[in-house]
Amino acid sequence: MDTLQQLPTHGDGLLDMGELARTPLESMVNELMDAQTDMLCEDGAIDRNGYRERGLATPVGDITLRIPKLRAGSYFPEDLIERSSRVDRAVIATASEMATDGASAGKVKRVAWTMGIDRMSASKVSRICSSLDESVADLRERDLSDVAYPYIWLDATHIKCGDAGHVQSTALVTAIGAGSGGYRRLLGLDAIDTESHDGWKSFLLSPRARGVDGVICVTSDAHEGLKRAIQEVFPGAAWQRCIVHLMRSAAGNAPTRQKKGAVPGILKAVFAERDPELAREPCQLATAQIEGFCPKAAEVLEEAEADALAYLDFPYEHHVRLRANNVQERANRELKRRSRVVQVFPSRKSLIRMMGAAFSEMDEDWAGRRRFSDGSIGRAVEGAKVNEPAHAYEGTAAEHAARIIALAVADNPIPGRKAA
Repeated sequence: MDTLQQLPTHGDGLLDMGELARTPLESMVNELMDAQTDMLCEDGAIDRNGYRERGLATPVGDITLRIPKLRAGSYFPEDLIERSSRVDRAVIATASEMATDGASAGKVKRVAWTMGIDRMSASKVSRICSSLDESVADLRERDLSDVAYPYIWLDATHIKCGDAGHVQSTALVTAIGAGSGGYRRLLGLDAIDTESHDGWKSFLLSPRARGVDGVICVTSDAHEGLKRAIQEVFPGAAWQRCIVHLMRSAAGNAPTRQKKGAVPGILKAVFAERDPELAREPCQLATAQIEGFCPKAAEVLEEAEADALAYLDFPYEHHVRLRANNVQERANRELKRRSRVVQVFPSRKSLIRMMGAAFSEMDEDWAGRRRFSDGSIGRAVEGAKVNEPAHAYEGTAAEHAARIIALAVADNPIPGRKAA
């Protein structure tokens, strides 16, 4: 009799058969995920880090999945449920806000009707927004003190966004770090008015307050406000000027189309050389050659040399990934691809929601792939320079550097160029 009294019933006292089937199903699925996660963590190399909840519709009703989270790597029950794109849901939420703010029906249709938003109820969109906002807030506010972050890449991409009734270009600023275990992780995401010193400093103080420490190198563009903010928030960290941005900046000072192509052409030969002993010598020779046909570009290069070659102070196997902002460039391409669907975001909240959803998916992918080999970042922190290759050239470093630049100049001829 006591057992019957514990069974779920309807208001009229009749047995609730749906709830009777739903409850043990929910319990069984969650126990199965716990067991799978315990197997992943049994050797002690990976620790659990709480749960994230997700709803799942089943023939016996909606159940709540408590999906385990890991401190390193990721777990997802692919054999139980399919992944759903947060970004697609973010587009639906953005289109709903556009419609509420009075955007034309045609624009809203172009953004989301092909995704089924015309069949979405207001309550469904509200639940989507609530779920995404919670997920993005967790990403932006999470504790980062579990590991050190020796390497950080910073960048901004500009996206059109509505604000107080008018459209303006908003800087979406992001920080991506490589932890001491070698995995990448999103450290910060925000939307600011301008890339000023105050804007960047306020942004960088957030990950610092959430535990980012042990920074030894920050890679970014040469924005003056950003450089100052890096020095103030991460004192003692080396600053690596992104060589890709540097080549673009130098080429931008060239007066003709042909010269604009010759500047990066010559510089690519410099940075293609992997021997650390040769990096500085050809850089100086290239600057001298470029000065002969574009003094302003040469001035930029001469001033930037020390910062552009800062990566040489770190382990050889890290050079390629430290000297450029490629990790940010790839992320920005994905953000731009997503933002083109919307074109103009109705608010900053919708912008952060959608870009945060995209980063949530990227962050989960990064958690399963090492950026740097196990233990190699530890060598960087210790200041060790190991695994540097043996010299593979004849003669002195100066002679080999001269041959490199001579070939680069021959491949990028400039009529009337002065001899260096």
